[in-house]
Amino acid sequence: AECVSGCVCPVGLYDDGRGGCVEQKDCPCTHNNQWYSSGQKINVDCNTCTCQRGVWSCSEDNCYGTCMIYGSGHYITFDGKFYDFDGSCEYVATQDFCGDQKSNGSFSIITENVPCGTTGVTCSKAIKIFLGVKLKLENKDYKEIQRDVGDDVRYWNRTVGLYLVIEASNGVMLIWDKKTALFIKLTPDFQGKVCGLCGNFDGKSSNDFTTRSGLQETSALDFGNSWKQSSMCPDATSDIKPCDLKPHRKSWAEKECSIIQSEVFKICHSKVDPKPFYEACVHDACSCDSGGDCECFCSAVAAYAQECTKAQACVFWRTPDIC
Repeated sequence: AECVSGCVCPVGLYDDGRGGCVEQKDCPCTHNNQWYSSGQKINVDCNTCTCQRGVWSCSEDNCYGTCMIYGSGHYITFDGKFYDFDGSCEYVATQDFCGDQKSNGSFSIITENVPCGTTGVTCSKAIKIFLGVKLKLENKDYKEIQRDVGDDVRYWNRTVGLYLVIEASNGVMLIWDKKTALFIKLTPDFQGKVCGLCGNFDGKSSNDFTTRSGLQETSALDFGNSWKQSSMCPDATSDIKPCDLKPHRKSWAEKECSIIQSEVFKICHSKVDPKPFYEACVHDACSCDSGGDCECFCSAVAAYAQECTKAQACVFWRTPDIC
């Protein structure tokens, strides 16, 4: 916001919002409740913004889109819509076989959701990628299942820290933590051309719940069910509340997940709202009660840390005692 002339400053000078008076050319800017001096630059996604006379001036490059699927049925679409869907089936995460392009798309990513605890919540167990070549990611590794004749889409794989990265020549990238977290990145060429549980990547989150038949839903259940791969799978019919089913785990879950709202992540709180990630963490920590409690908790915290990193707030939260 532009700084304003006020009664505290002499004529011709402006209140800088920090108790001082400056010339208009030196007016600071604010972003996420932080002040930046004139001339300072920040990165917002893939664009650079410069503070000029109290106003941000930003480049306007189209950026990669990122969809995140993690834990027991948590989704953040390419356009930033956060929702939960607990269905036990194979579902289209994202593809470009949509609308007028239904017959000649170039890729499809399928997530196989299976129960990950006795409460009935589901986690992504395996991922299938169709790029002309068919890949399956499962059991902490990937394998090539088949390759179509004449396929001209090339792909590469590499390991980066805890993650397996698959990158294809058509602009599709998949980042997998070898457990329950999956990040799908698409180049701007795919804007408005994809469909599935990750939405349509058109810059508007309001229309992300577009079903396979092209209708817009308000219910995550109806939207999610429309993207199942097999009609033999039963529809998901209700939201599962694992902390109600396993109340003895609730206090443990809230205690462990409080790290998201603690001083550890303070630098990120003004940039990425911790509330939905904390609630998702508690949900997961309650639900994973058959050997994967720490895995579910760690994936949930890592999901928030990943969003913080995207917002230029890198947090080193892992310790020998935590994940």
